[in-house]
Amino acid sequence: MRQKAMMGSVVRRLDVCPSTNDVARDLAEAGAAHGTAVVAEEQTAGKGTKGRRWYSPRSQGLYVSFVLRPSETGLGPRALSLLPLAAGLAGADAARDIAGVAVGLKWPNDLVWGKLKFGGILSESVFRAGTAVFSIIGVGINVAQEERDFPDDLRSLATSLKLMAGKAIGKEALFVRLCRSLESWYNALRGGRTEDVIRAYENHMAFSLGDRIVVTAGKNRLPGRFAGLGPEGRLRLESAERIREIAFDTIQALDWD
Repeated sequence: MRQKAMMGSVVRRLDVCPSTNDVARDLAEAGAAHGTAVVAEEQTAGKGTKGRRWYSPRSQGLYVSFVLRPSETGLGPRALSLLPLAAGLAGADAARDIAGVAVGLKWPNDLVWGKLKFGGILSESVFRAGTAVFSIIGVGINVAQEERDFPDDLRSLATSLKLMAGKAIGKEALFVRLCRSLESWYNALRGGRTEDVIRAYENHMAFSLGDRIVVTAGKNRLPGRFAGLGPEGRLRLESAERIREIAFDTIQALDWD
């Protein structure tokens, strides 16, 4: 029987943990229900993409991971590949609505303000016999940092909702809005509205169709123009009169003019 998607219907709150994604994965393996959220005040080994770490200082960010049950909720294989886009849209919705600032999305995992990163998405799925038994969506958002709070190597690259909005931002309100928006975009995928999710993500990106971008994929540096997103959420790069699609797991870096 298909369940209704209810993000945050169960919340596990932790003072500190290595990674909310790892805790959520353990809970999923133990049978945690779809929509279960793990929220921590601090992560000691927060996970980013490509094995990077997510800087997660105490009480300064929203660090949350959701347990999703694709097969139980009727999410098909194509829609499953679009989960990072749905989560990015949810994060952008929450930041805009709670902080009152215009934000952008940097394909495939980042929330940005101009070129400064303030949030990230990490999507992980576990398959057995070709079926996604569960997926974990991790969302990290810098909320309360001042510029001096960032390590030297991040200071010129990162920002927070407080710096963006010029005021303190409530983490609980941000979490509630994130749950509501993630549920909405997840249900859009469940309902077959994959094209709506892709187009919405395109419209929220930090650069526009036709803009010059440079993609680093593996050892290759690929300049070209942004030609939109393909039906599976892959980035379409136009160069030398051809269009190539670039998958989530091959990209190392992305920049634009």
